[in-house]
Amino acid sequence: MRMVLLTLATLAAFAWAADGVLTRMTRAWFVRDVELRSELAVNGARQALVAHWQAKDTAGLVSVLEEITRDERIQGAAACADDGTTLASTSAYPSEFPCRLIAARLRAERAGASWSTTADLSSGPVHVNVTRLSDGSRALGTVVVVHDLSFAQRRADKTRTLLLAAFGILGGTFTLVTVLGARISWLSWTRELRRILRGHEHKPEYQPLMRDVRDLVQRLTAETDLEHGGGAWTPQRLKETLARNLHGERVVIVANREPYIHEHTDGGIIVRHPASGLVTALEPVMRACSGVWVAHGSGSADRETADAQGRVKVPPGEESYVVRRVWLSAEEGSGYYYGFSNEGLWPLCHLAHSRPLFRREDWDHYRAVNQRFADAVCEEVDADDPIILVQDYHFALAPKLIRERLPRATILTFWHIPWPGAERFGICPFREEIVEGLLGSSIVGFHTQQHCNNFLEAVDTYIESRIDRENNAVVQGGRSTLVRPYPISVEWPIHWLREVPPVPACRAQLRKELGLAPDALLGVGVDRLDYTKGIEERLLAVERLLEQEPALRGKFTFVQLSAPSRTRIRSYRDLASQVEAEAARINDRFAQGTWQPIRLMHTHHEPPEVFRALRAADVCYVSSLHDGMNLVAKEFVAARDDEQGVLVLSHFTGASRDLTEALIVNPYDLDEAAAALAAALRMPKDEQRERMRAMRALVSEFNVYRWAGRMLVDAARLRRKERFNGRLRSTQAGERTRAS
Repeated sequence: MRMVLLTLATLAAFAWAADGVLTRMTRAWFVRDVELRSELAVNGARQALVAHWQAKDTAGLVSVLEEITRDERIQGAAACADDGTTLASTSAYPSEFPCRLIAARLRAERAGASWSTTADLSSGPVHVNVTRLSDGSRALGTVVVVHDLSFAQRRADKTRTLLLAAFGILGGTFTLVTVLGARISWLSWTRELRRILRGHEHKPEYQPLMRDVRDLVQRLTAETDLEHGGGAWTPQRLKETLARNLHGERVVIVANREPYIHEHTDGGIIVRHPASGLVTALEPVMRACSGVWVAHGSGSADRETADAQGRVKVPPGEESYVVRRVWLSAEEGSGYYYGFSNEGLWPLCHLAHSRPLFRREDWDHYRAVNQRFADAVCEEVDADDPIILVQDYHFALAPKLIRERLPRATILTFWHIPWPGAERFGICPFREEIVEGLLGSSIVGFHTQQHCNNFLEAVDTYIESRIDRENNAVVQGGRSTLVRPYPISVEWPIHWLREVPPVPACRAQLRKELGLAPDALLGVGVDRLDYTKGIEERLLAVERLLEQEPALRGKFTFVQLSAPSRTRIRSYRDLASQVEAEAARINDRFAQGTWQPIRLMHTHHEPPEVFRALRAADVCYVSSLHDGMNLVAKEFVAARDDEQGVLVLSHFTGASRDLTEALIVNPYDLDEAAAALAAALRMPKDEQRERMRAMRALVSEFNVYRWAGRMLVDAARLRRKERFNGRLRSTQAGERTRAS
């Protein structure tokens, strides 16, 4: 199919080029033809023209000129003196070519016996031919003949139609021949394969292998149909894909954060949704494909709502999958989560100016908790070769630990944050153990190819292995680990939007709650309170905007929704204080009456509240200093079904590689960021619509179901390959045993 499309594109390009060449050639031919006609007409009437000219017989000149214009292609003619005076002209002679203009052009061109040009008039294209006239001894003047070239345009259009028809027939014939040839080749290949299979199906030693071959061919055909003809990726398509590729087997996810947290409140137990990009991405996938989500039970009411094994069905009321909660002591949580994960690995992997801290006791807790989660995963599987998705930097050791207990498992590890360069990664004193732990995976996934390259560089630098550059894989101990980019996204459509009012209502509600005028301009930022998100830089950009655009004072308000995060870590507590201090300083500087330029909302917001703010905003500013992807940017795009609003996006996010119609900025450059905010607030609605429509088309096509489908189909293919190779090795071992 690619070859067919390439050939058709080549034919189209050739047809376009041929049309241009043919149009120029035919026009040149027609122009030359009318020039010859003009010269013949004037030469044929030369004696009469000279006689009337010398006699100053204007009526006679007009009569001769009228005789010349009897040719249906000649529009008009005129006799002009050398000083630009019009001596005579026919009634249809176009006024656009007065004799004074002709005389001026002749002097400028320094023309000889004749001169010509073409022009496009309101009535159509014309050709002007000027011939000098003399009585043999002296020059009398010039005769101007104007030809109608519309006939040439009609013939060119007809020629173009015939040319395109010829190329269309040629392209259609080629496509038909190619498709028929491919179909005949496919039928021939499958017929030969069936013949070979029938030839061996009665031999007992080949029967297991033959079954696997048939199964593999059938499934590959089904996958091809799904990938190339399945339409948009939806929960239903994901279910169908997994049903065909995994045969209804459930997927086990291991992640630190649980998708639903049960908390005690004065009004009883409530369910909360964590502010987590990982949960945002994976929860719709689990609702679509079912399975088990193994996570840390962190809610104050989590134990009461789970059974004796820590299991609870979610979502409430739908109960489409199971959360298996793992309980951690305060000491384990402090060492594994706050210590090694978020004071060590998090700053190590983010270029955001926070020094990573590595303590031996934190590492010990990290190893122990990884072992506990690996054990919990092994308890939840229902086969010896399950598909397991290990999520993020909290569980770098888990893939190897799971592999030791389930050697046939297909383990897909997705690292949601950036992977640093090898030199920076070398800061970690436990670098070899982390890399070897991840290489227990069948596939290691990252957001971008650059992160994949950094990981392979780290593997090559710190452990003994072979890098398969052709396949982007690490070969160690006879087993390969594939390294692949899987850019993550959001669900489409986002189910939370069913609980959110339309855009006009969101705009009116939020402005009323903030005490703003109905036409006030509103900017929004949505983040966990984290030093990698560039929140301080964001506020400083708003300050610079108000400095440079005084007209926006009192009219523009920036609302920052920041969910508290990792408050047990000092750097996060310090960040909260710094952000509040900056906001207070900027508000003191620019406040007018009840208006304040910055509104901080340091509290947890449920998804419907977040999407209401995104729908109400005129501009959303994502200023991350370093981010693997950043799903808030894609959530803003998904929320704007009105195709309005502008996204200002840091180029240090993975999302900036996808959402190229956003205004991409360097968040450290306050002047650039402020200029982008100003441009966003002034942007015409038509341009907003054009940009937003392009980004929405991309997010809708490359949504989270496609992300999960690609990973899980890759995992299923890999598992079938390993099953096939394992069966083949068993068959070969059996033959060697019988031969001995």
